[in-house]
Amino acid sequence: MCGIFGYIGSRRDATSAVFEGLKRLDYRGYDSWGVAVLQNKKILLDKHTGTVNKKLSKLPKSSISVGHTRWATHGSVTDTNAHPHFSSDGSFVLAQNGIMENYSSVKQNLFQKNYKFISQTDTEVIVRLIEEELKKEKDIIKATRSAFNKLKGRNTVIILTKDGQIIAVRNGSPLVLGFSKDKKEFYFSSDTLSFSPYVEKTITLDNGQMAIYSKNMLTIKNVKTGKNLPLLKVKNGITQKNEGKGKFNHFMIKEIFDQPSAIEEVIKQDKRKLEKLSKLIKKSKNVYCMGSGTAGAAAFQMAYYLRTYAGVNAIGLIGAECTEYLPLFSKEDLIIAPSQSGETADVLEILEMAKKKGVKVASYVNMPGSLITKISDISFMANAGAEICVMSTKVFISQIAFGYLVAKNTQEKYDQGVINLKILAKEMRKVLNNKDFLSQIKKIAKKLSKKKHIFLLGKGQNLQIIKEGMVKIIEGSYVHAHAIPAGDLKHYAITLMEAGVPIIPVVSNDAVSGDVENAINEIKARGAEIIKLPKLPDTGEVSAILNTVPLQLIAYYMAVYLKNNVDKPRNIAKSVTVK
Repeated sequence: MCGIFGYIGSRRDATSAVFEGLKRLDYRGYDSWGVAVLQNKKILLDKHTGTVNKKLSKLPKSSISVGHTRWATHGSVTDTNAHPHFSSDGSFVLAQNGIMENYSSVKQNLFQKNYKFISQTDTEVIVRLIEEELKKEKDIIKATRSAFNKLKGRNTVIILTKDGQIIAVRNGSPLVLGFSKDKKEFYFSSDTLSFSPYVEKTITLDNGQMAIYSKNMLTIKNVKTGKNLPLLKVKNGITQKNEGKGKFNHFMIKEIFDQPSAIEEVIKQDKRKLEKLSKLIKKSKNVYCMGSGTAGAAAFQMAYYLRTYAGVNAIGLIGAECTEYLPLFSKEDLIIAPSQSGETADVLEILEMAKKKGVKVASYVNMPGSLITKISDISFMANAGAEICVMSTKVFISQIAFGYLVAKNTQEKYDQGVINLKILAKEMRKVLNNKDFLSQIKKIAKKLSKKKHIFLLGKGQNLQIIKEGMVKIIEGSYVHAHAIPAGDLKHYAITLMEAGVPIIPVVSNDAVSGDVENAINEIKARGAEIIKLPKLPDTGEVSAILNTVPLQLIAYYMAVYLKNNVDKPRNIAKSVTVK
């Protein structure tokens, strides 16, 4: 949620650099945005609602600038509520990524001290709190430290002062620094993708760290103690670059077509690390696979593969809904956490508490330098490439393919797993390049785009696939969709089966296919409409992964036919860094 960007340098115009950086970051939030620049010791600010697409006609060129793209949490979507926010005297501006959980009580206290508020945001409360601390500290760095230590919740902030300082502090939400080869350009950002073409080295701040750029020097401090920390720069290992949409109209369809390559990257995972993970799985009492949203469906599918092929007591958990498991976690347990961003707040919160109880953590993440990766005992990079569309497709495919390979390796059938994934990638590429297949999908999507309700039906290896299909249809089309376990149909959902109700069954050639066929017949008997998907090649144990593709494509074309913003659906953002 939200994107922070800052630039200091002599090579590029800072105003344009930040504007470009925000364009690369706006998949993190696109309700509103703003840019602040410094000129002649005066801060100038331009803010707008909507996506980052208007020209910055109000702002001059500069050598130092900060910006923000917003996903609204506190306060409606207005120019006033957009970040950055000014201090009362105009001496600094501040932008935030996160939620100040104690903002209400702090705001009330500041009201009593006659502070004025012009926005509805918790961010402005942080600004006023720093102003209050400045009365005691007389130094913006000390005042920021003091104020930040009074915040509750996961918050990351960036500040630009009229004296030409940039101060950034991290707790929870990501913050990465980038440096050009000649050290004449410095970048602050919520992720490395936004500045990847311009930097040679990076630093990922840990929680509780603050970065200060002042007088051509960068300093890292411990935000609690104020002590300086060493600058541990690392070479730019950024493999993700936004290469554009190419021949495609949207990032989503491009990323669906990228999926065979993402599967091939899974096959390249270090076998020694896989063996290490399998040994950890075997000796664990319980294996919990945990994620949220699309990664939640991936986590449950991973657990399915571990149970089915490796005979492991694997349990799927949704990050935001598993606090009741905390008392049950022990040092004999393992959590496997798939994540696109590696910064998902509700998952991180559980992982941090589980780590304190001695639980081992393994992760599978697509974003380098993420916090989930850092706190993991063993971590894997998906290497699926940049995923720009807010709706995750290729990373989901990568996650469940990885889960399958881990299960086969734990079953001591690694070679068979690799062969099956190679076949899957080959067949998926054929399907995606089959014009007749795509034509049939488009017809289905056009028909479904006129419906108010859509139901999906599946069982066994396809249960999480229909749940993910449900998520994609909801995200892209804003149409109500519901995934029904085939065995549960007659227990409740059959009351909804009537003429005109569309049902998408997802079936594999496996032991439970007969159960799904029985459910289909029960639906037909009530007059509901069965939406038959185009026939796919039988890929055996990995057929559920291939079954994901037509559901993704239906969601994509529905969004297109309904003229929705395909890559940026309303009200959601790519990286959910707040609870």
